[in-house]
Amino acid sequence: MSKILIFSCLFMISFSLMAQDIEVKETSCMYRDKPIGIDDVHPALSWKLTSSKRNVMQTAYQVLVSGEIENLNKNIGEVWDSKKVTSNQSIQVKYNGSKLIAAKKYFWKVKVWDNKGHSSAWSKPASFQMGLLAAADWKGAKWIAFEKLADSNINILPTDGKKDKYQANNVLPLFRKEFNLRKKVKKATAFISGLGHFELSINGMRVGDDVLAPGWTKYDQEALYVTYDVTKHLRTGGNAIGVMLGNGFYYIPPVKDRYRKLKVAYGFPKMICRVLVEYTDGSKENIITNQSWKTAPSPITFSSIYGGEDYNANLEQKDWNIAGFNDGRWKTALLVDGPILKAQQEEPVKIFERFSAQKITLVNNGDWVYDLGQNSSAMIELSVRGKKGDTIRITPAELTKDDGSVTQKNIGGPSYFTYILKGDGLEIWKPRFFYTGFRYLQVKGGTPAGKENLSGKAVIEDLQALHVRNAAENIGKFSVSNTLFNKTFKLIDWSVKSNMVSVFTDCPHREKLGWLEQLHLMGNSVGYNYNAAPLFKKALQDMKNSQLANGLIPEIAPEYVKFEWGGDMFRDSPEWGSSGILLPWYLYQWYGDKQAIIDYYPMMQRYINYLASKADHHILSQGLGDWYDLGPKPPGVSQLTPMGVTATAIYYYDLKVLEKIATVLGKKADALTYSDLAVEVRKSFNNKFFDAQTKQYATGSQAANAMAVYMGLVNDADKNDVVENLVKDIRNRKNSLTAGDIGYRYVLRVLEDAGKSDVIFDMNSRSDVPGYGMQIAKGATALTESWAALPTVSNNHFMLGHLMEWLYSGIGGIRQAENVIAFKHIKIEPEVVGDLTSADVSFDSPYGKIATSWQKTDKQFVLEVNIPVNTKADVYFPGKKMETITDELNPGMEALHFENGKAKITIGSGRYKFRCTNE
Repeated sequence: MSKILIFSCLFMISFSLMAQDIEVKETSCMYRDKPIGIDDVHPALSWKLTSSKRNVMQTAYQVLVSGEIENLNKNIGEVWDSKKVTSNQSIQVKYNGSKLIAAKKYFWKVKVWDNKGHSSAWSKPASFQMGLLAAADWKGAKWIAFEKLADSNINILPTDGKKDKYQANNVLPLFRKEFNLRKKVKKATAFISGLGHFELSINGMRVGDDVLAPGWTKYDQEALYVTYDVTKHLRTGGNAIGVMLGNGFYYIPPVKDRYRKLKVAYGFPKMICRVLVEYTDGSKENIITNQSWKTAPSPITFSSIYGGEDYNANLEQKDWNIAGFNDGRWKTALLVDGPILKAQQEEPVKIFERFSAQKITLVNNGDWVYDLGQNSSAMIELSVRGKKGDTIRITPAELTKDDGSVTQKNIGGPSYFTYILKGDGLEIWKPRFFYTGFRYLQVKGGTPAGKENLSGKAVIEDLQALHVRNAAENIGKFSVSNTLFNKTFKLIDWSVKSNMVSVFTDCPHREKLGWLEQLHLMGNSVGYNYNAAPLFKKALQDMKNSQLANGLIPEIAPEYVKFEWGGDMFRDSPEWGSSGILLPWYLYQWYGDKQAIIDYYPMMQRYINYLASKADHHILSQGLGDWYDLGPKPPGVSQLTPMGVTATAIYYYDLKVLEKIATVLGKKADALTYSDLAVEVRKSFNNKFFDAQTKQYATGSQAANAMAVYMGLVNDADKNDVVENLVKDIRNRKNSLTAGDIGYRYVLRVLEDAGKSDVIFDMNSRSDVPGYGMQIAKGATALTESWAALPTVSNNHFMLGHLMEWLYSGIGGIRQAENVIAFKHIKIEPEVVGDLTSADVSFDSPYGKIATSWQKTDKQFVLEVNIPVNTKADVYFPGKKMETITDELNPGMEALHFENGKAKITIGSGRYKFRCTNE
């Protein structure tokens, strides 16, 4: 009897393990883990699956959503129970339950069924909290300020070069509010916006670890608010809220001795806040901004997003953000108007790596120069001892002069930090509302600890760079046997990280502007490395808010300045504005985000209509062309490719993409309209630019030929010849590039698609011609603005990093199959070229981690692959010789096929180790 019982138990355990062989590993809502402050009433839910089995596909799912964790734990979804849905969809599942309530927290979980007859256990409980869905949800909270900028001095779109409308260094304010809580707190949530930026504290403790909040926007259209769980910050009895404000892009003070790229002035700093307190007895209370709040100047005496930040520690008011502080000398907050508010959905900006000085050098004027070793977007942290009134001035820079002192000629200056000591032992300070790009810091007024200090200056115990960037999760990994390619990966990655804040900026110092071309040109490079979809969606909203009445999407979004030198070329360039069409499509392709193309379809239509109105016989000639290509003159506007080639090519591409979007959205008439117009544009483009004798486009530049091929403008009969002309141009230049900001990505795409990754390898394996290798050879630690790392321009720039995409898609071989969404069907085709002998590459796709690892010897090629559950892949093996291919982890592998001269196998999810042996 006991043996039967033991056998029965073992059978049940075994059966249970089999039944749950599939597991829900990760859940997310709107791309984020347990987000708070969601203002989408139909949030998208996603999950990733794991299994020890192969070829596993989801066949059904069930989602439960509850307003109470206790109900969810009982498998009750009173808010939404999807029931069992027969579907393989595991990403972008739209919530479809009861109406969601503003500020309320919801709990959810999911279970799935697979094609092996197994069902998973319920996932671990996840959650999301709603934001404030309407103006009434602010419960009467008002915008408050220390002072108000007169309406006559507001300047929301200054024209470059024109004189200031107003001269004033504004007050950077503190705000405080005391309140009593007489019951036990169950939960508390703060909804807050402070323009341009804010720092929130409660009872003397800083709330959150984000900086430069909220994300910057086009403030005449909307501003963002941030949501924090502040439960742990509150206590029964007396409490105090404290808020500091900085200018950001909301107001750029016109101080003559500080660098100032823009003259934007939406108003003086202001804030709005609602703190929702929920008690254990079920009652609620709201603390809101109104005239009961007090305000005073902060110790920050100057703050500019371009010019730096000054802090006088002697102006500190101890315990100003703690209950019981005497604020009798503070004034009543001023009620002011403010913009429309939306919840911040992208990840916040946070501090990541810290860099200490690798070298400290005394220069001729007695200053000290700290070399931090890495050019990055950063704040500083100063640790110093000295007398009251001692003043430390710190000047950041990317480059140094011959004498070792710093230069700001290439990044705009003067821009600096100033700290005035209070003389109270060790003082540690970092700016709150200013960051910039630098590798070097020049210090005046202090002496590094351990150095001779005969004049008795303040002693600098430490000075660090604190790298700041958007907190998008790092989801990519790349390593290869070639040292130069590893360095190139790091070079590009530092430019991505340094220009990924609440906007994808061009550079972290001189401009900090959201130039739009890089969104569609660098989008895939970013996507392989970071979960940046929320930031891309924020960029779409910035474009929508910046779009003109005539449909033009300007080259910068948010648009903070109108550049007039050069006419409209810096406002109306189709290669830039087309991000308004291409980025939503890429979001749909990469993440299955159909909502992006639904929400921004009207913006796309208005822009394509604008382009059509500007076309002369379907040819567009405005703009910057192949910006920063390599010609005989210093880089700038396109030199090698005539105006009209790149603009018209991308206009055609826009039309073909819009045709696809309209088809997905079921707008058949629109799709036909765009298709018909594309035919006419194609015809005009080839009539004007194609030479049927030479098989070249326009001047035969790399950009012209590559874009014509990539965009589908070349007739099939001529395509191979055009590609060969592209290759010939590169080879004739001893494998060097000429294409610039617009063209180079398409050069790489066309070469990879044509099976010519060997050319890509040869182009990027050199250090003696302009390119990544030359930048590294010249000492660059982040991607530079010019191919030759010129000292006259930015040395931390985002726009030329297109090779990153090939490092993943080419060397790693991780691509999507044609016409597939969100890597549901994967294409694994590593390019084993040049002297490469191994690579280890992975990318956490919407369905899970896709990984390839390969090693090559004279006799064999070993490829290890990981394919996520609920997907499948086509694997292509390099080499055209007859080989024996085996799978060490699965002896009974499927039959091979041959396609374009390569052996191919289609596989399902799981881990594989293929060994290819020469016969």
